[in-house]
Amino acid sequence: MPGGLVIAVDGPSGSGKSSASRGVASTLGLRYLDTGAMYRALTWWLVSQGVDTEDRAAVAAGAATPAIEVSGDPEHPWTRVDGQDVSAPIRTREISTRVSTVASVPEVRAHLIAQQRAIIAAAAPGIVAEGRDIGTVVAPGALVKVFLTAAGSARATRHASDQGTSLADTEADQDRRDRLDAAQSAMAADALLIDSTHLTLAEVIDAIAALARDRAGTLACTGDKSS
Repeated sequence: MPGGLVIAVDGPSGSGKSSASRGVASTLGLRYLDTGAMYRALTWWLVSQGVDTEDRAAVAAGAATPAIEVSGDPEHPWTRVDGQDVSAPIRTREISTRVSTVASVPEVRAHLIAQQRAIIAAAAPGIVAEGRDIGTVVAPGALVKVFLTAAGSARATRHASDQGTSLADTEADQDRRDRLDAAQSAMAADALLIDSTHLTLAEVIDAIAALARDRAGTLACTGDKSS
């Protein structure tokens, strides 16, 4: 794979982005970036500091305060805030129900998108970045763009299993997040749409990896005109 290969994987919660992205990164020997974890980490920090996450001014004021780090190793993902491992607490329902509100604050998006772009630019030999707006905002020049989706019922079932919550609560939370995240969840015009409802994780990984190999091979044959 040529240096600097960027694979953008976007889609709604529960579509399988994280597992698929880690699998693709491992398969191709690339780095991995979970942008959602960064928003969750900031949300966790705000809650831990007693900040009202509905207070947009207060959220904006604290956006750049904590030091947020995420692992680039797809085999060993972790998230840290000011050196503290918060990989587990950022996945709780309390954080899940608040993160969309925090992520919608312009100052939050500006700060974290700048960090995400820096991580992507420094990744060698390349990176699989997953989120909701990677292909449209964070890395619009990504060589490979995928929009991964699934039926609402399948997404809710996966999330309920992962988080240990009831299916009813998960569906309600999912519907709320879909509404709040709609503005940041557009599919890039040049992205490949993959519906994972009836696909295994291995099939999704294979499809994305095959697309990446094809695009990278084409780039190698024609020459990278951007450098």
